[in-house]
Amino acid sequence: MSASGGVTTAWSWSHANDDVPVDIPRVPAREAAERELTKPMYHENDPNLLERALDRFWEWVGGLLDVAAGATPGGVVGTVVIAVVAVALIAALWWRLGTPRRAPATADSLFDEVPRTASEHRASAEAHAAAQRWNQAVQERMRAIVRSLEERALLDPRPGRTADEAAAEGGHSLPGHADGLRAAAREFDDVTYGGRHADQQAYLRLRDLDLRLERAKPQLTGTAQGAAE
Repeated sequence: MSASGGVTTAWSWSHANDDVPVDIPRVPAREAAERELTKPMYHENDPNLLERALDRFWEWVGGLLDVAAGATPGGVVGTVVIAVVAVALIAALWWRLGTPRRAPATADSLFDEVPRTASEHRASAEAHAAAQRWNQAVQERMRAIVRSLEERALLDPRPGRTADEAAAEGGHSLPGHADGLRAAAREFDDVTYGGRHADQQAYLRLRDLDLRLERAKPQLTGTAQGAAE
């Protein structure tokens, strides 16, 4: 009698709890997600990394949700908890790393598609500087420097030339300013491809270099010197 009663009681308890949803604890779910996000792959500087990291993270979350949903027919609450935690962490990751940016195909896009004169680049640089948009101001001033060298025939106009190449080639004609040109090219590369932020001092250095280059006289080659004599 007692055995039968015990069986009945156990059967009744197990079936009575079939409809009780299983609540996955929030703390373990959050800790698991945090462990996933501490992996080095989420914290590199590769511009395409965020897209790959988000793909991997979503795969991990999907697997976690599948396990939670399949654990019991009534595990809806646990699934919702994990989903909320995942969305919150994705939002935090997005806020930390910013919107994914497409990496430049090459590092040779010194100029825009529409050609502009050195004077136009200078005017654009000054407008950005007045608005304290120092990254754009530095970029436009470097373009003004290179375009000015082209207009003075110290550089041959050549599509695809990088800032570093322009600085090296310009340094041959103006050796006294070779170091300044290399520093300007590094500044341009840092803000354009390196994700760094320029400041007012960086812009003023490029502006001063631009003004000095305008007054500088090129060093003639041996052939040009002989022709001039």
